[in-house]
Amino acid sequence: MNLDPQGLFRDDSDSDDEFVQEKEKDTSKEMVVYLIDASPKMFDLVGNDEDKSQTYFHAAISSISQSLKTQIIGKSYDEVAICFFNTKEKKNLQDLNGVFVFNVNDREYLDQPTAKLIKEFSCIEGTFMSNIGSQYGIIPGSRENSLYSALWVAQALLRKGSPKYVSKRILIFTNEDNPFGNITGAAKTDMIRTTVQRAYDAQEMGILIEILPLSIPDEPFNVSHFYADLIGLEGDEVAQFLPSAVERLEDMTDQLTKRIFKKRIVRTISFSIAKSINIEVNTYALIRPALPGSVTWLDSVTNHSLKAERSFICADTGALVHEPPKRFHPYKNENVKFSLDELSEIKRISNGHLCLLGFKPLDLLKDYHNLKPSTFVFPTDETIIGSTQIFIALHRSMLQLKRFALAFYGGSANPRLVALVAQDEVISSSGQVEPPGMHMIYLPFSDDIRHVEELQTTADADVPHATDDQIKKASVLMKRMELKDFSVCQFANPALQRHYGILQALALGEDEMPDIKDETLPDEDGMARPTIVNALEDFKIAVYGENHDLEEVSSKKSSNTDASRKRKAVVEAAVESAANHDWADLADNGKLKDLTVPELKNYLTAHNIPVTGKKEALISRILTHLGR
Repeated sequence: MNLDPQGLFRDDSDSDDEFVQEKEKDTSKEMVVYLIDASPKMFDLVGNDEDKSQTYFHAAISSISQSLKTQIIGKSYDEVAICFFNTKEKKNLQDLNGVFVFNVNDREYLDQPTAKLIKEFSCIEGTFMSNIGSQYGIIPGSRENSLYSALWVAQALLRKGSPKYVSKRILIFTNEDNPFGNITGAAKTDMIRTTVQRAYDAQEMGILIEILPLSIPDEPFNVSHFYADLIGLEGDEVAQFLPSAVERLEDMTDQLTKRIFKKRIVRTISFSIAKSINIEVNTYALIRPALPGSVTWLDSVTNHSLKAERSFICADTGALVHEPPKRFHPYKNENVKFSLDELSEIKRISNGHLCLLGFKPLDLLKDYHNLKPSTFVFPTDETIIGSTQIFIALHRSMLQLKRFALAFYGGSANPRLVALVAQDEVISSSGQVEPPGMHMIYLPFSDDIRHVEELQTTADADVPHATDDQIKKASVLMKRMELKDFSVCQFANPALQRHYGILQALALGEDEMPDIKDETLPDEDGMARPTIVNALEDFKIAVYGENHDLEEVSSKKSSNTDASRKRKAVVEAAVESAANHDWADLADNGKLKDLTVPELKNYLTAHNIPVTGKKEALISRILTHLGR
């Protein structure tokens, strides 16, 4: 098991609190340049159906627009740039022909996406031909190479930021799999060589180049013509490229609006295995709560964010207190003062590191012991050399002996016992599915587990139990309704979707709310499958008997009859009570307010008028009914 402690997740964070939504930092920032082919071929129709036909250019614009809308919420600190190549007009810092960098006012070429950028980019198709134009930038007899120029411009845009802390990508959208197909001879060879070399130069700078082909089944995109050499595909990667690229393009157009958190390091801790053996491990929060963004207070004039400051004022003199506050505790008529460091040391239970206590069989660890999302543990040799080797030895032994490690973890705020469960590496044909490491499961305290109370009214009463047939039918029903390959990441919070939809409509000035798909609603089509319907009917018969449907109908009829009788009796009583008063005289003399609320409601009930509200509202309805 050869492990790369720095290459598993490739992201770092200095946050100290687990399961807390830490502030985005440059360590998790991503810079993306969208390179969009604007050649005349991109404006051909995708399909033959006139009602649903669209151009390749429209498909690229719509997918990027949707990606920017989700990115501004999901990863708002990422920076993007939009660049067209094969254009008539040029707009770039290098003054190269055939390349147009799209931008809006008050924004750098490579910057965080804004509502104004998204709004204007989404509507660019209507004015593209008149303001930017389209042309073939690679033609015979000309030394112009717009693809080479576009890669040069994109590489120049991505120069800021160290690749050690920032992820950089270039995404190319095109439906032309052979951009140099019309050129022959030495000119073609030279253009291909210089373009591929430009791509290699960008990759040496830590820039990842991806191609998102726009094609249809009748006209497949042949990546082996040119782009396989550009992005460095070899062997089986060429055959697997097109399906994966199409899937990425579909993901861009069908993304859920959600906060996106990478599997970054939450904190680095010391793992004490024995008195003289300590190793260093990184912890990762694999699942985090999805919460709306925090409220930002803005100045009403400048619209700049406000900074909150707190000051202490002396109660006796009214002067500002500049010294740090001190704590005290009264003892024998004297205040014993403590500093913050002293209080912290008094409250300290442990140093906050992970301490191994022993091992237990895996079958002693129950599912209900996992009360909250676990933390993934992986070794690092950054400070303590040899941590990975010791961790691997411990990991292999736990897998072989089927044991989990019991350990103490936590500081003064939340000390806990935890279970370390070793996870073996899972690999499929497409790559690594699950990395090797350990899951740190937070064990419950004794009062965290509620024992089920037995249904027993008296000491001699018989507790009802399900029969073997009922248990069997219930098991069959559960198997029929089981979700295959279930993951909590498959479903989005509909309340958050609506929250982000409202923000999007306000920011982009949209008149209508975007359609929100509630994926938590029951699958009616799936529940209507014959296998589930039959299993559900068998379960009902086993529990309620053969004639349970007739009993339900009769019970509903009887309940409806009883309710109608009660309503009729209430109305008759209200009519009799209301007849005891001269309501017209009371209204003319202003004496309705002297009556009680039940007496007023009797009049309203007798005349089928709503009886909700306070006394003033009831009197107003009576006066309206009497025409006063």
